[in-house]
Amino acid sequence: MTDLSSSPAGAATAPDLPQRIEYHEAREYTLLEQVLRHRTVNIVWLVTITAAILSIGLAVFHLYTAVFGTPETRSFRSTHLTVMLVLAILLNPIGRNSLRDQIVGSKAWAGFVLDLALVGLGIGIQVYTLWDITAFAEREGDLIESDLWMGSALILLVMEATRRAVGIPMVLVTAFFIVHALYANHFFSFFYGPPTSFTKYIDIVFVRTEGIFGIPMLVASTYIVLFIMFGAILIRSGAGRLFIDLAIALTGHRTGGPAKAAVVASAFLGTVSGSAVANVVTTGSFTIPLMKKLGYKAKFAGAVEACASSGGQITPPIMGAAAFIIAEFMHVSYFYIIIAAIIPTILYFATIYFMVDIEAEKEGIERLDKSVLPRLGEVLRQGWHQLLTLVVLVGLLAMGYTPMMSAFWAILTLIGLSFFQKGTRLSAVDIFAALEAGVRSAMPVTVACGCAGIIIGSIFVSGLGLKFTNSVIELSGGNLFPLLILTGIAAIILGMGMTTTAVYITVAALIVPSLIQMDVVPIAAHLFAFYFGVVSTITPPVALASFAAAAIAGSRPMATAVESARIGIAKYLVPFAFVYNPSLLFEGPVWLTVISTGSALIGMWGLSVMLEGWHRGRISPPVRLIVGIASIGMLFPPQLEFLEIVPGYAIIAVGLVCLFGILSMQNRNRQTLDGRTG
Repeated sequence: MTDLSSSPAGAATAPDLPQRIEYHEAREYTLLEQVLRHRTVNIVWLVTITAAILSIGLAVFHLYTAVFGTPETRSFRSTHLTVMLVLAILLNPIGRNSLRDQIVGSKAWAGFVLDLALVGLGIGIQVYTLWDITAFAEREGDLIESDLWMGSALILLVMEATRRAVGIPMVLVTAFFIVHALYANHFFSFFYGPPTSFTKYIDIVFVRTEGIFGIPMLVASTYIVLFIMFGAILIRSGAGRLFIDLAIALTGHRTGGPAKAAVVASAFLGTVSGSAVANVVTTGSFTIPLMKKLGYKAKFAGAVEACASSGGQITPPIMGAAAFIIAEFMHVSYFYIIIAAIIPTILYFATIYFMVDIEAEKEGIERLDKSVLPRLGEVLRQGWHQLLTLVVLVGLLAMGYTPMMSAFWAILTLIGLSFFQKGTRLSAVDIFAALEAGVRSAMPVTVACGCAGIIIGSIFVSGLGLKFTNSVIELSGGNLFPLLILTGIAAIILGMGMTTTAVYITVAALIVPSLIQMDVVPIAAHLFAFYFGVVSTITPPVALASFAAAAIAGSRPMATAVESARIGIAKYLVPFAFVYNPSLLFEGPVWLTVISTGSALIGMWGLSVMLEGWHRGRISPPVRLIVGIASIGMLFPPQLEFLEIVPGYAIIAVGLVCLFGILSMQNRNRQTLDGRTG
């Protein structure tokens, strides 16, 4: 990472900033690189090279199927899942902290034997399924005893792999839905119902494609793995350095530049990595110390990075993994999803940008001198081909190519263009190492999708989805706003122990139908669930992205999480805005979208002023309250009427007048005070 050494005297920067701010990526060795560096043949080395070969082999298999098409549906998805289950077991061994640890002691050896047994079980289930795939498929609804044993074993294996790769909370949620489906007659309220026979349950979850091998596994085995591989190769070619340098070159000279650079860079990198925590660790190790050097408080610096990193999952064109699943659930193109997500993303990052700018003014933080910043022309000259690759990806999606084909050609384009610059040139080892890293990054998503499939299958077989939808509508009194509140709370709670993808799938199965039933535009309903699944990473008490940032910033974790919730307020409000005003998702005429976007941007700026309590000087609590109310009014849909009396346009107009009237008075009062002081 960058060396934050002292700068020369006289520079227009903080005294301990470096002469030249540059980001240098810290590269972690992949499994392939480890076995090539350490060729001492032992059991650990053999397991490591096995995991590397499996990862690379699966990557090549997916590249092949992207061009030539996938084999039979069930065999393709089960092959993908089996390899990922094996990797989850090998990479997260029992009795050792990591795969690289030597097997020493009885506990480690017992764990190793158990791991091998689980690997053998996974392979055995795959052989059983594919031995006569036609006969297996024909047994739908008429299972034999061995089907029950194999189905039970696969469910337990998926849950164990999820426990190792994702965490126990998701396993507990999955276990709840399994128990409910089998013993619904022992539950109460809307959870009460007739129990499902064990044979029928295994039939749905294991044999058919409504369970483990349903939509989540379809998306994980087609779109997600290829896009994560693309991201891994992009990062391998030096995209992390490019995004940071580009962000600093564009914003570093402005007030609070490094914090603004963190916002921009994390948006770039987060959409590629798909992980808020991983993004915090990658970019935050550079941006957080730099923000602190400039004068930002530790908790604020950590919170900015956490909010920006979590925002990567909602940023087109990749948006983590859930966007693909949204497209499948809605039966629309993936390009439709990323277009709909543009304006909410702008509103979110604009709000963080506003907060950073106001905080810098409030704390008197100086600008960075342009002499210490990367030169924009030089950055673009070195990384133009990486940006071009993203253009190619989006262009292919816009032209109607499938996500699989678009990702394939984007990968090939990236590899080819990498040879145009010496610093980004990819060797054969780099390419295979990146493919391996991509598959390993996709592994937790895949096993989580397996658990999500079990949840969906359980909901399907028990009929809980329809009952839950009706009960939630009844609980909300048939009013949309309470229903949205309940949906948001449910997504946040689930997100504390589950991945964003799994949260969205669960909420989409249980609650999203109720939103659509209340006449919410389908894309707005699905994105609402998605946004509140993402926001859990910055919401106390379990704010993983905030906690990771706090560790780097040296601030108190919970204080950083609370600060993150404040800075990331747009992620709580914007979903409500586009539910009531779907023009923010390009639903409706363009002129309405333009008006709504402009009004919402002003409103989010006003909310930033209110939360910071500063505009050309400190703002009194009564003024902050008025500014907050006026700003919320700016988010009101122009085409709707409040209480069927007051037009939305009037509310926006009043909000605009109040907002700028109050703040203009604040400016004049400040100028008068400064004049008297002078």
